[in-house]
Amino acid sequence: MTLRDERHGRPEITQAVTRGVARWLRQRGLSPIIEVPLADGRRADIVAVGDAAEIVIVEVKSSLEDFRVDTKWGDYLGWCDRFYFATPQTFPLELLPAETGVILADAFGAELLRDDSRAPEATRLSAARRKALLVRLSRLAGERLQRLADPAFSALDGA
Repeated sequence: MTLRDERHGRPEITQAVTRGVARWLRQRGLSPIIEVPLADGRRADIVAVGDAAEIVIVEVKSSLEDFRVDTKWGDYLGWCDRFYFATPQTFPLELLPAETGVILADAFGAELLRDDSRAPEATRLSAARRKALLVRLSRLAGERLQRLADPAFSALDGA
């Protein structure tokens, strides 16, 4: 699937970019989880966790319109150690904030174009927030895996 093809709509582009970024994160030793609800009610497109419990959030932007209408990305900064935008190659990258990381992706992989330029000591999560987020991610991943094995699992707790 070429992301330059105008026949592909936003959902297909978002899915392709998300898949490519998830593969790219895994190749770098991070474990990605897609569509993660955060404690403040926001939903992050991708949250990834590394071996040292570092937390990365990637916000997928499929188009300029998507970027312009969705201004909540700044709310994610308090929930991660590093933050990135991921876009298809057709996105005008010069519009993305200079301090954020940028990943260019398609359905098969991704490339880091710019790292998150904020100082790591300024973005490090507090121990309490990190622990709470890691517990949330662990529970979410476990429940999603169990739902694959047992579709009736969600009904057991009324969720």
